[in-house]
Amino acid sequence: MTVMTLIQAVNDALKHEMRRDDRVVVFGEDVGVKGGVFLATEGLQAEFGKDRCFDTPLSECGIIGTAVGMALYGLRPIPEIQFLDFIYPAFDQIVSEAAKMRYRSGGEYTCPMVIRSPYGGGIKGGHYHSQSAEAYFCHTPGLKVVIPSTPADAKGLLIASIRDEDPVMFLEPKRIYRTLKQEVPEGEHVVPIGKGRIVREGKDATVIAYGAMVGICEQAAELAAKEGRSVEIVDPRTLVPLDEPLILDSVRKTGRCVVVYEAPRTCGYGAELAAIVAEKAIEYLEGPIVRVAGFDTPFPYTLDNLYMPDARRVLRGIQKTFQW
Repeated sequence: MTVMTLIQAVNDALKHEMRRDDRVVVFGEDVGVKGGVFLATEGLQAEFGKDRCFDTPLSECGIIGTAVGMALYGLRPIPEIQFLDFIYPAFDQIVSEAAKMRYRSGGEYTCPMVIRSPYGGGIKGGHYHSQSAEAYFCHTPGLKVVIPSTPADAKGLLIASIRDEDPVMFLEPKRIYRTLKQEVPEGEHVVPIGKGRIVREGKDATVIAYGAMVGICEQAAELAAKEGRSVEIVDPRTLVPLDEPLILDSVRKTGRCVVVYEAPRTCGYGAELAAIVAEKAIEYLEGPIVRVAGFDTPFPYTLDNLYMPDARRVLRGIQKTFQW
């Protein structure tokens, strides 16, 4: 075991898979010589050469279109989109080509590729570097959507994604790239796609969160404990496919549910989580399902800390479920 930050764990996973499988190629804006804007690909070009880790023009559509072609011809491309906010020029390639390939070919072709991109706020990047757009991709059949919340999960889930036969959106919460450290298994480490985890066990309320919000919810759970409330935290880890049984078992046990996400509140992925709980566990609920989320505005530059949920806002959400 080695102590790593989340960004180091991503780098370690990329190196592990590139050494294991010479079909794996990494490319994107500044990922080669520079090693990426956050240094996630640092050292890859030096070790594997320019044919397997290379810089591209500033064209997200071109990056993803190239990756689709590579995947269809037997490679395992890992294109990086520098910030998730920049992905929209490539949206058609992702949802109309990569996501549809298995279905439109009757299963004859798959499109094994991992689209890596940092997402979310917390670095005062303003509204062009802070968006949480995961719901767009969760709405697209044929895509898997993975969001790690710890270094160990980042490595294990990324390796699993690279080996998957379908296209995966691998979204990395940049707020905790370097602020969170954890022991990470060396060498082979795979975390299955579609399996969530219980971050903290509790009996009075369930809080569902992913990405950088998991740590915030852990802080809120500590505050709730001082009030005598035992909070269970569930991290889905993969939004598509979703580990519904884990979430529902937790809610049925606690009788209360708070969903936390940093995207805008309306039609955010947390709304889907709330709907699932309402449809399949409403008879167990002892209070309202509460969403704690970002606001329905562009992401503000100077009010970054007010836009994103913090421990106090999550605590108020927990308290609301007891006021029924």
